[in-house]
Amino acid sequence: MTRPIVVFGGSGFLGDALVRELVEAGRPVRLVARHPAWPDWAESGDPLEPVTADIRREDEVAAALDGAAAVVNAVSLYVETRELGFEAIHVEGAGRLARLTREAGIDRLVQLSGIGAEATSPSPYVRARARGEAAVLAAMPKAIIVRPSVLFGPNDAFLVGLARLVRLPAIPLFGRGETRLQPVHVVDVARALARLTGPEAPVRRLFELGGGDVLRYREIVELVMARLGRDRPLVPVPFWLWRALAGGLSRLPNPPLTRDQIILMQRDNVVADGVGTFDDLGLRPRSLREGLPDSLASPAR
Repeated sequence: MTRPIVVFGGSGFLGDALVRELVEAGRPVRLVARHPAWPDWAESGDPLEPVTADIRREDEVAAALDGAAAVVNAVSLYVETRELGFEAIHVEGAGRLARLTREAGIDRLVQLSGIGAEATSPSPYVRARARGEAAVLAAMPKAIIVRPSVLFGPNDAFLVGLARLVRLPAIPLFGRGETRLQPVHVVDVARALARLTGPEAPVRRLFELGGGDVLRYREIVELVMARLGRDRPLVPVPFWLWRALAGGLSRLPNPPLTRDQIILMQRDNVVADGVGTFDDLGLRPRSLREGLPDSLASPAR
């Protein structure tokens, strides 16, 4: 019997896209999450096994890894709560999963991170991502690190948030809107991850995945406005004011804006030189312009 690909965080935005990509290719998948559910797109006969496991619990992680061919860690946490923190999920959890993967004799682990992951970042989230990469490599030196740029796709957080924003009479920009981004379609990243869990070992161990366009933030806002048939003035807002606003909103249970997001928007988020890319995997990522039609509703009337 073919051994499954185990996807931790398989019910999240990227995890779900990866699980679907693998299932549609006929590869058996074990979808692991704290609260797994049978996906709406899946059929009863699909080679899919939902498994309940918390990345913080060693026994549950070890059980979920039993008999696996490869492992992908797509567990994500963007806002800390009293129960869940960046250190527990992105550092300790990632390191634990890597160690148990190695101890189980599984030689393929793909760790999801993000472009710009640096241990010296002023963002606690970004620092945790960087320390998570280090914890994974300390436990399993041949693990593969994948850093996507900003993800987009149907029902994403990025474009859906911008679609809400352009309903305003004027659109506030982060700074002057000059930050460069390389948005990447979630399905393209899922296809890359599926390749990285295949039988052929990749030449590189670090991949940064960006889409076909490098765009300034203001250009992305303009594309969304054009797609939705709206025309609004763009208003530069200094980052210090954004930080103050995020500080006030941080008291909410589920804040719509965080300090970490502001910090991320102050730096370009594009693929670096000298790393693995879609080219190394024989894939061509679509551009944001190509992906907008299936990511946003038709223009409002």
